[in-house]
Parts: sequence; structure tokens; C-alpha cells
Amino acid sequence: MERNFLLRPLAWLGRHELGTLLAIGSVAAGVWLFAVLADEVMEGGTRKFDTTLLLALRRPGDLQPLGPPALLNAARDITALGGPTVLTLFTLAACLFLLLDGKKHMALFVCGSIGSGLLLSNLLKDSFDRPRPDIVPHEVYAASYSFPSGHSMLSAITYLTLGAMLARSQERKLLKAYFLLMAVFLTLLIGVTRVYLGVHWPTDVLAGWTAGAVWALLCWLLASWLQSRRTLEPEADY
Repeated sequence: MERNFLLRPLAWLGRHELGTLLAIGSVAAGVWLFAVLADEVMEGGTRKFDTTLLLALRRPGDLQPLGPPALLNAARDITALGGPTVLTLFTLAACLFLLLDGKKHMALFVCGSIGSGLLLSNLLKDSFDRPRPDIVPHEVYAASYSFPSGHSMLSAITYLTLGAMLARSQERKLLKAYFLLMAVFLTLLIGVTRVYLGVHWPTDVLAGWTAGAVWALLCWLLASWLQSRRTLEPEADY
């Protein structure tokens, strides 16, 4: 029994060697990048970069965001897509869809993946306790600490997870690519608005993207392994 338990992950790795190795390599690279960013931030090595980029998005005279008022309103609308309210609604809608489609285990897995990502985001913020930018006005309400960006991290986790789920439901490669690219595009756009609105340093967003992508990849690896053991509904079912 113990031998079979040890051999199962190896057998699964053999069947999914290339994709799994790429995912594992990406996770390792992401963890390394996050560690480097965190170390530089804590030592103050990114202060010049953060300040320069943050001020580059402001008018020199009054430090207001560049562009017309309509652009500022659009940025506020877009940044809300990475907020806990919208992400919770998207997650619940996706899980309800899976339940109605008879995929109760996958529904629980998706909720658990995103919920645990939220806990991880809060834990990281409390661990680094970096203050939010104080050199420009905040254009939206922002509480808690700054590093990493919770909007960037949680949007990466949520949209990448849901994008991968939708991509698996399609046979055409063009549609698979569309869902994945839209998930990446939304994640990047939300992160950019956090800097534009003055509530995060650029390195907060970079760290949030990195941590969120790593968590999403880890969840994907776990889901693939559980599917191989028939604990989760197989990909072919959706």
C-alpha cells in the first residue's frame, strides 16, 4: 500500500512530464522572484524605482493622475474588478455553475483555492507591514498594508483559476487561448490601476502578480494530480 502511494505521483508525473515540469519550474522561478523583491523592498532598494514610476503617472503641479477625469473614473471601475466583493461574486457564480453541472468536488476545490489565497495574501501583508505610498493622494479607499498588492494577487489567483477552468471546457485551441489571455489581461490591468490610483507602490503590484501566479500554478498542479486519482472530476468532463 505504501509503495503504491509513493509510485502514484511518479506515474502521474510520467504521463504529464512536460507540462508538469514547466509548471514546477515556473513555481520555483516565481518563489525566487518574490523573495528577491521582498528582500529589496525591506532593505529600501526599490524606493527610487517605486517613487520614479509612481510620480511618472502624476501631473507635476498637483500630483493628480495623468489624463482626463474619464480615465480616472475608468481606472476606479477597473480596479474594483480586483476587489474582494467582485472576486467573491465571480467565485460564487463559478462554484454554483460547477455544482449545477454535477462537479461538487471541483466546486469545493475552486472555493478552497481562492479562499486560501485570500488568507495567504493577508498573512503576507501582515508579515511585511509595508506602509502605502505617502507621496501622492490616494484616489480610492485603501486599508491594510501595502506589500504585496492584495488586488493584484487575488485577481491573479481568481481570474487565472477561472480562466483555466473555462479553457478546459473548450476543444478549440483558439478559445482556450482566448480565456487564458483574457484572464492575464484582466490581472495586469487591475494591477496597473493600483499604481495609477496611488494606493500601491509598483513593486507591491509586481509581488502580488508573482505570488498570485505561483499560488494559481500550485493549485493547478494539485488539481491535475487529484484528477489523476479520480478525487476531482476529470478534465474531460468539462
